[in-house]
Amino acid sequence: MVAVGLGGPNVGFSPAVGGIAEKMRAAVHGRGGEAVRQLALITVLYLAYRVGRMFTADDTVHALGNAREMLGLEDKLGLPEETTVQAIFLHRDFLAVPANFYYATAHFAVAVGVLLWLWVFRPEHYRWTRNLMVALTGAALVVHVLIPLAPPRMLPEYGFVDLAAIHGQSVYGSPDSGGLSNQFAAMPSLHVGWALLLAFAVVAATRSSWRWLALAHPVLTTVVVVGTGNHYWLDAIVAVVLLGLAALLHPLVVPAAATAWGAMGPVGPQPVPTR
Repeated sequence: MVAVGLGGPNVGFSPAVGGIAEKMRAAVHGRGGEAVRQLALITVLYLAYRVGRMFTADDTVHALGNAREMLGLEDKLGLPEETTVQAIFLHRDFLAVPANFYYATAHFAVAVGVLLWLWVFRPEHYRWTRNLMVALTGAALVVHVLIPLAPPRMLPEYGFVDLAAIHGQSVYGSPDSGGLSNQFAAMPSLHVGWALLLAFAVVAATRSSWRWLALAHPVLTTVVVVGTGNHYWLDAIVAVVLLGLAALLHPLVVPAAATAWGAMGPVGPQPVPTR
């Protein structure tokens, strides 16, 4: 841990920033080709995911029918109503606005930040995190195609409210606007699945007692996606199940990976910065 002084003429942020920059330069030295390959892989996977989601982007009737059946199934399972969580945010702008912002930004921002940190400083943990994220996202895409599902916010007759639309923070247009996102991909919730995976990665890759605070991210994400009317409880549950299956199968599919929590095979020695 780097201590940063708050007073005195010779104490400040510069030494800490310089030390971090030096560590980053040493960690990424000689890994330019690897970085290009990772960016290419991410680009190909993203394009494949976008193409796959287009298959159900216009299936409005089927998606709404599945949504009503989903609510019936949750009722049979005895799950609490999502509207009870959303009621916490209704008429409370000081909660609704940050929740909408968190939903719109944290999903990708946290993923990019954690993956970049893992790639630079914990490459062995980056590898299994990347693999599980790809597996989870691929499995989710299959479910999206097979079971198009409208989110709760599209069912006002059940008491749901589109909080983001009310506050002008919606990342979605109308269902037929042809926007970037497929609005009928509620099942499973990748917001929850990614958040849980990234939290586990932080816990596994660090030793600080503060690392357990990372688990607050998936908990908060679950509350936010349900409270803003973007997901059902079963969306989150299925995402966790798929992530668990991916973690169990991962050592079998990638035998060189040891275990889901272990080192992903040998990692080349990293240069040690000299003083």
